[in-house]
Amino acid sequence: MRLAVFVLLLLPHFGFAQGAATLVADTVTLNADEQLIASGNVEVIYLDTRLTATRIIYDQSGDQLIIEGPIFIRAADGTILTATRAELDPRLENGILQGARLVLDQQLQLAANQIDRRDGRYSQLYKTAATSCQVCGTKAPLWDIRAERVIHDEVEQQLYFENATFRIRGVPVAWLPRMRLPDPTLDRATGFLIPQPRNNSQLGLGLKVPYFIKLGDYNDVTFTPYLSPETRTLEVIYRQAFANGDLRIEGAASDDTLQGQDRSYIFAEGRFDLADEYQLRFDIEAVSDPAYLLEYGYSDKDRLDSAIGLLRVTDASLFQTQFTYYQTLRDDESNSSLPPIVADLNYETRVAPGFGGTLTLSGGFDTAYRYSDVDGDAGRDLTRAGGQVQWRDARVLSGGVVASAQTGLRADIYNVNDDTAFAENDIRVVPTLGVDLRWPLGRQIAGGASHLIEPTIAISWADSFGGTPPNEDSTRSEFDEANLFSASHFVGEDAVETGSKAAFGIRWTRNGAAGTTSTLTAGRILRDQNVDGFTRSSGLDGMQSDWLIAGQILTPDGFLIDARTLVDDNNGLNQAVARLAWQNDTVLLAADYIWQSKDAAEDRPATISEWTLDADFVLSDAWSLSMDARYDVAADRPVRGGIGLEWRNECVTVGVSASRRYTSSTTVEPTTTSGISIALNGFSAGRSGGGPAAACKN
Repeated sequence: MRLAVFVLLLLPHFGFAQGAATLVADTVTLNADEQLIASGNVEVIYLDTRLTATRIIYDQSGDQLIIEGPIFIRAADGTILTATRAELDPRLENGILQGARLVLDQQLQLAANQIDRRDGRYSQLYKTAATSCQVCGTKAPLWDIRAERVIHDEVEQQLYFENATFRIRGVPVAWLPRMRLPDPTLDRATGFLIPQPRNNSQLGLGLKVPYFIKLGDYNDVTFTPYLSPETRTLEVIYRQAFANGDLRIEGAASDDTLQGQDRSYIFAEGRFDLADEYQLRFDIEAVSDPAYLLEYGYSDKDRLDSAIGLLRVTDASLFQTQFTYYQTLRDDESNSSLPPIVADLNYETRVAPGFGGTLTLSGGFDTAYRYSDVDGDAGRDLTRAGGQVQWRDARVLSGGVVASAQTGLRADIYNVNDDTAFAENDIRVVPTLGVDLRWPLGRQIAGGASHLIEPTIAISWADSFGGTPPNEDSTRSEFDEANLFSASHFVGEDAVETGSKAAFGIRWTRNGAAGTTSTLTAGRILRDQNVDGFTRSSGLDGMQSDWLIAGQILTPDGFLIDARTLVDDNNGLNQAVARLAWQNDTVLLAADYIWQSKDAAEDRPATISEWTLDADFVLSDAWSLSMDARYDVAADRPVRGGIGLEWRNECVTVGVSASRRYTSSTTVEPTTTSGISIALNGFSAGRSGGGPAAACKN
């Protein structure tokens, strides 16, 4: 018969700290020597900690707790401790456990002849074997660490090894007199991270050895020396979290044989929430030379932008301002003529007037500054200030037709310097009118699928009175299903789409009963006059636009087809983009294709035709494979390619990778890079095992 009692006699001495522990045993007796003896299926429960043993003896006179095994203790944090016998003080803070095994975070197990408990904080393990691998009888695990002594600091969550030998399948391969490793319950700890061997066709065979420093609970820094026959590099990453935002700074400095000069880069970004719903965002991007980022694999950007901005968004208003500095890394551009400095400020608010509809009021200021003083595009400086008022209302007419009307007036003041083709000061006023008619037609068919067809026509008019300023912010316009019925297809404020035009099209949407969604959109724009500012390949030039055809199919099992094309009546296909993807629990496949006709106005002297492929495969619980490639069909040559293979079990993760970048210029040479990484699961801070454990065979 089992007996359950509250062990008030032992409290507060019994080592589960304070409060009442519950003891369950077949028998509980108190002998003449003032010893409380619980025997037979003994189980002690305190909060979320559970202890089981064969017998527990509490000697009140000696203030000692004797536990006979097999002993099994599971703590609230998941730590497991087993032993054959233990002699402890009633608080479990000091004592000796014999034939003990400690399991941390269900990953790392440490087996020792003896564990000494000290001050409720330290566990000293003697003659210890540590591993996170599956242990099958007397067979050596994949890897283990044998140490004369191991000290586990439960407060600092650190493991200290003395006279340690690292072994693979029982064969010693490395010896260290002392070493320190984080236990698997620790998220962040100062120390070395996983070394990263790296082979680069330009930099040679090298090694990166990251060293992580925990500066505090909310900030840290990682220093990574990178050494090879061709370079001496130090990489740095600093991170800090604030109550209202975060900051990240990364950079590197190199002394190499490639350029014969000191080289460096810095990227920094921050985001902070300020009072009254304002957000401050900034980023800094700078590099010593155009080839540095690509040669070292830090980034493939060919234009850098450093910016600081302020943003505030409410239900009825938008405020944003930003100052940006650009640095080009392209061979055919110079910083002085980008323009390198661009600043803007905009405010918009919406109100509901008494006569109906929505009234939008906005104002803005922007400027573009170039260093060069030459006359024309390469030296022009431009500043604009203006405001706009726009009214819009929508009504449902008989027959279900949705009609909307809008009108607006915009006025801008321009100041132009270093370009005699334009007046130094000018004023422009632009009135607009527009009407949209949309007729949604829906149908539910047998089987549960629904169809929605929306024929739409949008008629608009705009004109420009006053000066004609240079076009700085609307040189690249794209025609797609999102802006088919927009009043203006210029992305900025400098260019105006004048005259009358009519955009017509139809959109079909199908929602299948099984979850498949399909959409198809087709349409074009007709004008009464030509509009300057649109390139031929944009699909928007001339009195009639290209035909726009776009569609998408999305299935619940992760299959996606997304495509858009622009077709000219005379020249045929003008642009085509497509994406094909499929994703489930084990496979991710994605293929992207783009075709663009040549267009000197967009600095594209030749046709673009490119494939981009990405693939990830979970081959098994242990193996995974990733691949990516980019191929220039028009030039019939690869642009880049890469492959990565990873093997993982419960105690180790091994990854190998190789990549090739074929791009070349006057500053960058094609490069091949390969690397290997090996991580011991169970020691890395914040890393969980999670891989499949090898089965033990008889």
